[in-house]
Amino acid sequence: MSEKTVPILPCPTLQPVLDFYRALAFEVTFQQKSPNPYAVVERGGIQLHFFGMKHYDPSASYSTCCVQTDNVDALHTAFRAGLKAAYGRIPTRGLPRIGALADTSHGMRQFLMSDPGGNCLRIAQPLSEEQHHRPPPRGTFARALHHAALFADSKDDATSAAKVLDRALNLTDEQPAPEELLRLLVLRADVAGRLGDDATAAGALTRASALPLTDGQRDSARDALDRLAELRADGTLTGKDH
Repeated sequence: MSEKTVPILPCPTLQPVLDFYRALAFEVTFQQKSPNPYAVVERGGIQLHFFGMKHYDPSASYSTCCVQTDNVDALHTAFRAGLKAAYGRIPTRGLPRIGALADTSHGMRQFLMSDPGGNCLRIAQPLSEEQHHRPPPRGTFARALHHAALFADSKDDATSAAKVLDRALNLTDEQPAPEELLRLLVLRADVAGRLGDDATAAGALTRASALPLTDGQRDSARDALDRLAELRADGTLTGKDH
């Protein structure tokens, strides 16, 4: 026996969704207009089906699927390049958008990407065989980062993530290590951008960019530094024009 599971995802109209996936080097392998709008896109071993649904609101969508890969870093780089070529910039908020690449507490390295139909793709590479969430770290700032990242990326709750980060950043009786402060500020800029709070995002990016880090600290915070560079390239967050 041989089985295969393929997600069938909704969208208001097909064309913006198909254009999005073409920018990511997907091939449209099937498309019909009647009796109902329906299309299939494929890239390597990834196959996604879409159907048109009148009056569907992408901003209220809960549609999602998980794509497992053995090279999530390469897909993240390729998708970002494709989106920049198609849209003139890398969309990090609204629809469509692509998120940061990061290791999770449940043994995955992943990024989230939402298409114009509001469908969220969780693109992940297993880092271990254990997929359950690990217990939160004990340290004050590591724990804050843990919970804020869960709010921001697993629950798509930027408001709660911002509250957790602000509490940690406003502590006066304890200070984070430089690489912890970098991660806190970069995630704070990220969630501020999602909330449309460009002033807070710009301030956090400025503080993060000015942090003095040793080579060892830069190595341990490589994902945060990469995300910092991505966010700084977004002119809406830094006050610069594209």
